[in-house]
Amino acid sequence: MSLALRQPVLDEGAVRDQGGRVDLVVVAEMVAPGSRVLDVGSGDGALLELLATTRNCDARGIELSREGVNAGVARGLAIIQGDADVDLAHYPDDAFDYVILSQTLQATRRPRWVLEQMLRIGRRAVVSFPNFGHWRSRLDLLVNGRMPVTDNMPIAWYETPNIHFCTIRDFVALVEVLDARIEKAVALDSSGHRVRVTMPWWVWNLLGEQAVFLLTRER
Repeated sequence: MSLALRQPVLDEGAVRDQGGRVDLVVVAEMVAPGSRVLDVGSGDGALLELLATTRNCDARGIELSREGVNAGVARGLAIIQGDADVDLAHYPDDAFDYVILSQTLQATRRPRWVLEQMLRIGRRAVVSFPNFGHWRSRLDLLVNGRMPVTDNMPIAWYETPNIHFCTIRDFVALVEVLDARIEKAVALDSSGHRVRVTMPWWVWNLLGEQAVFLLTRER
């Protein structure tokens, strides 16, 4: 277990120095203190623990793998086993203040449907994902002619659970299709630092290795 998980903090620099996931800090910062939260694809519960300890949230998780569920439950977290591509349909409307999908969108079978369900059962949705449009991914394809392997996409194409890669611009286009609104967005470069927010989408698409979006429904 990393130091970031033993001592959860909302300090991007400290987490980055400790080799932790900076995107989890960015996600947590987008969640209002005291909120009801559902983390879809919660893994071992690292984000749930961060939300509970630093944001005082009532945070619950749904995770496909039995290993992830067991690890989270062993840490005293509320995680159940379930499949986002199916089980989100069973949640009532507005059941949570926030529904989070962290680095899981690309592994879902029905990304659009999953996002629609998230915006139905939560007043807001937070989504983070690796950006396949990052310049290093483009360079790998151009120069080597092979699917890229990066820190955020570390598994070879023939073993990866990722089945729907997308770029930042792809995601923005999907948000428009869903008739949702982007309330806040952050792009992180390969070092885990924020790309300047004043830059247009096409620049983020080149420089952002991963992105985090806070979405709301259009009323």
